[in-house]
Amino acid sequence: MTITTAGTLVPVEALAAVLGDPALRLVDARAVLADPAAGRAAWEASHLPGAIHADLDRDLSDHSVPAQGRHPLPSPGDFARRLGEWGIGPQHRVVVYDAGDGSMAAARFWWLLRLLGHRQVAVLDGGLAAWRAAGLPETAAVEPPPALPPYPVADFDRSRIATAAEVESRLGQAPGWLLDARGGERFRGEVEPIDPVAGHIPGALNRPYTQNVEAGRFRSADVLRAELRALLQGNDPSQVVLSCGSGVTACHLLLAMEHAGLHGARVYAGSWSGWIADPARPVATGAA
Repeated sequence: MTITTAGTLVPVEALAAVLGDPALRLVDARAVLADPAAGRAAWEASHLPGAIHADLDRDLSDHSVPAQGRHPLPSPGDFARRLGEWGIGPQHRVVVYDAGDGSMAAARFWWLLRLLGHRQVAVLDGGLAAWRAAGLPETAAVEPPPALPPYPVADFDRSRIATAAEVESRLGQAPGWLLDARGGERFRGEVEPIDPVAGHIPGALNRPYTQNVEAGRFRSADVLRAELRALLQGNDPSQVVLSCGSGVTACHLLLAMEHAGLHGARVYAGSWSGWIADPARPVATGAA
């Protein structure tokens, strides 16, 4: 198996063929937003052989950071130390997976590792559900790889992260530069089960992340490319900003764009929950 810059997704058959490769690292990123303990509990019960667990709240977020949304980015230094504890270095090929319901938290880990400049990382297409459907092995044994020093790159590429200030400065631009990955009913402001304010950033277009998958796996690159290009309305992908509720499912949309060959979009890490932290920022409701 070769995981390259273009290799955003790995089929279960390809991963199974190299299971046990000493250069391979497996990361289980299962998470349940409504139950923060559920992901680790599921990993403890059963996981791919050798997989460590990355917790969305503890490892992939820093909740001490104020006004940056519900899942603020972890500090690069903390993330680099955690990678070392997991035995992940620049030389390793990394495959990350979650339960198989669209690779939400797995895409977050994939993005964070890429922000450190690590390109040998991909998401298991279909996640654990596809692995199980293929009858492939699991274990409850906890056998992490030997720990390493902290990952040697301890800073994120900030040019790949959109800020609230940038989003504010672009309000009023023609649509197609800002995509929101939440469900349509939340985007339109009809319901809001999580955040204190309903609606979306003015000028955003809605692309629910669930539309990127079919039967638990990512749709073909050709189909995604055609659909996403239509939404971009002529904007170059490198000028596009992706948002969601808290900077998690926006990573799923980024993964879909990269899979489709539409390279260079950036994630607004604070997303909707970070946007509304400042009550002076405008809010829109209804369809775009």
